[in-house]
Amino acid sequence: MKDLNVLNKFLILCSLLFVSAGQADELSDILSNNKKILFDYQFQSNTAQSDILENSWINPIILQYRKSYSKQFTNQTVQTGSFTVGIDQPIFRSGGIYYAIKYAKAIRGANAVDIKLKKRKTIGDAVKLLFEMKKMKLEKKKLALLIKNDTIDIRQKRESYEAGLIDSSFLDQSILKKNKDETKLLEIETSMMSLEHSFALLSDKNPRTLKLPRLKLISAERYKGKNLELARDKLRAREKGYNSKITWAKYLPTVAVQARYTDEDLNPLFARPGIEERYFTYGFSISMPLNINMFSDIEASKVEHLKAQTEVIERKHMIDEEYRLVKQKLRIIDKKIALAKKDATLYKRLYRTTKNLALAGEKTSYDTALMRNSLEVRKLDQKIYVIDKQIELLSLYSKVENAI
Repeated sequence: MKDLNVLNKFLILCSLLFVSAGQADELSDILSNNKKILFDYQFQSNTAQSDILENSWINPIILQYRKSYSKQFTNQTVQTGSFTVGIDQPIFRSGGIYYAIKYAKAIRGANAVDIKLKKRKTIGDAVKLLFEMKKMKLEKKKLALLIKNDTIDIRQKRESYEAGLIDSSFLDQSILKKNKDETKLLEIETSMMSLEHSFALLSDKNPRTLKLPRLKLISAERYKGKNLELARDKLRAREKGYNSKITWAKYLPTVAVQARYTDEDLNPLFARPGIEERYFTYGFSISMPLNINMFSDIEASKVEHLKAQTEVIERKHMIDEEYRLVKQKLRIIDKKIALAKKDATLYKRLYRTTKNLALAGEKTSYDTALMRNSLEVRKLDQKIYVIDKQIELLSLYSKVENAI
């Protein structure tokens, strides 16, 4: 029996992991096929461009074939041809080659993180639209209940007005409120269409069949440690640092080797024993540029590096403030939920009392309906506030790697 209990716990754990993984896959798969293909192309383009940059220090091998015709000899055209393979390759740039490779890898990483961040934000935008649509549906239900209350209020005010108990202005105000709520309901319909349109631009899925995630507040350490914006800025700072070293190195001595293989036809005019048609030439060179803008160029690259490092510090501060602001907003929303629950408890008690009084003939069915509708409105408010919390949490999740 003990082994059976252990097995059951294991199966339950596996099923939970499967559900979590399935939800994560569903969220990552929320984008349309075209959107996913475009992001894939961006990743592929970044890889290709980075490979080119990483190998840019290697000079090409030059292949050349040449054919010439000479009229130098009387009554004769001399044809000569040549084929050459040549290379002029720097092998030492005072560290510039090493830092050029590091620079290319830093650019590759920074661009890859930037593309990943854009994809995460696009997924976050799509999920936010789903939350907004759900919120709109709740708002629509809420307004429908308010309009019912408005209708009851108008009926009660009309009866009181016809009985001479109130002035017509009270009835007019009730009618205006109902018209205002009905206008809001029409505005919600328009907003819902706009949300569905925006979602269709990002996803080809049916928003009505997609399940929304249940987000929880991640820790401040994780938000900063896994933040894609911070990771990108750190790589940008590293990139600027390598670029500064490349700039410094290009004004120092460079050693290059040259080699050339030649296979050419000899000109009959100059042909003589000891001259080879096929031969090698090789050597080396040491060069160092003297440029009046050298120090300004080096200083500018250093400033760019310092600027990038400062941006990393600024990004850390922004991340701390973003997290703090979201926590403050969540606390306020929690207070709204608590107030809505308190109101719901009050309306529930009033509804029961009014219902009993209606049965006793002291209240009407309209009074009972008002209390019931008001109770349902505050219940819907609680659900709306919960979605507001999810939207706030989503603003953090969309910037963190492997969050949803």
